[in-house]
Amino acid sequence: MLWVALILPPSPTDDPKAPAVVSPDAQRGLAMWCLQFTPRVARMEDAVVMEVAASLRLFRGRAALQARLADEAPDLGVCSIGWASTATAALILARCGIKGVGDRLLQAVLDPLPLGTLSAAAVHAPALSRAGVRTLGQLRQLPRGGISRRFGAGVLAALDQAYGLRPEVHGWEALPEDFHARLELPSREDRAPALLMSARPLLMQLCGWLAARHAGATGITLHWVHDSMRARDIGDHGQLTVRTAEPIRELEHFCRLLAEHLAKTALLAPVGELRLEAVGVQALTEDSASLLPDEVRTGETLYLTLERIAARLGPERVMQPALADDHRLEWMTRWQPSDPATHQRKSRPRPCAAPQTPEPTFLLDAPLRLAVRDHRPQYQGMLTLLIGPDRVEGGWWDRLPDDTPGHRNVLRDYWVAVNANAGVLAIFQERLADGEGAWYLHGIYA
Repeated sequence: MLWVALILPPSPTDDPKAPAVVSPDAQRGLAMWCLQFTPRVARMEDAVVMEVAASLRLFRGRAALQARLADEAPDLGVCSIGWASTATAALILARCGIKGVGDRLLQAVLDPLPLGTLSAAAVHAPALSRAGVRTLGQLRQLPRGGISRRFGAGVLAALDQAYGLRPEVHGWEALPEDFHARLELPSREDRAPALLMSARPLLMQLCGWLAARHAGATGITLHWVHDSMRARDIGDHGQLTVRTAEPIRELEHFCRLLAEHLAKTALLAPVGELRLEAVGVQALTEDSASLLPDEVRTGETLYLTLERIAARLGPERVMQPALADDHRLEWMTRWQPSDPATHQRKSRPRPCAAPQTPEPTFLLDAPLRLAVRDHRPQYQGMLTLLIGPDRVEGGWWDRLPDDTPGHRNVLRDYWVAVNANAGVLAIFQERLADGEGAWYLHGIYA
């Protein structure tokens, strides 16, 4: 698991003796923005935490996601970000200004940190410091029975959760059906163009909400509330609606449109609060990530394009793969002309059952013989065998082309193998009459 904690600063108060608390609106808005990255988002003390291990590939890896959060989250008021294998540890690291654990063990990173970073232990920090206990590591070394009796079981529970010794329980943030966001301005504003800077966090929340719903909006409505100290003939609020030609969820496009409209708007009185609503929310059709898109740039489908190319170059020049009734990996797929008339003249391969083991995405043109050490195959390091053996045998009937003597008979045991450098591979071992055969690399899984 991989947790991210995003800490918000406390809201300013007029009473210096009042406890510092985070604005509920700011925390709710940050949680809504985080839902675009993962559905596992929760509010925790003065922060929002989210579990992103399953989302890293979608956002191009951990480094790319870290860079994006570091770039965008400060616009929503985030003052510190921490990464760790538990939510409590991520919150502790964020409070200390430590970005992540890196290659170190979690225990080695948390042990030197002060007690005040763990909320359950912070309330007892004065008493513990008088006993010489000032760090989380020193607290862990105390007898657990004594800690529970003097300071309560909650301290031990929070400590175990930080170190990953006890499961954490979170109330996941629910995605609302409609979007409504509110922001109280830090100071009264009497110029409409200046409202764009305060409206940008609301637009970020909107784009995060739309991304989580896989939708777009055809417009937005920005409401503002006038200050109570205004003329009697001026209403208590105003609004501005911005429309788009098609459903979108791009932040910068919303900002540019809103800036153009605010530049032509005059405020009747100073403004102290903003509210944002989405208009015309519609589901968006996501673009296919296939290597062969369903529609090409001309607007026609891929099959119509192939038919036009086949008519221009000849039906035998455009080929398409077809599944063949063959259990040998090299010949499971056969290439045939894509012209429909040619398909009718040629015999089609019979349908075959799905394989029992996963098939590799990419095949080598010719299997690569692997080095063997201590009876184990090597490829960019020692390979670990995961699944297998899957025996493939046959091909005595498949003669070589062009009257070449011989046939394509194979006798192999296939395995799914893996190591940290090469990834997941499809390898096989030839079973020969004179004993154990050689190992070969045949395919690579995507």
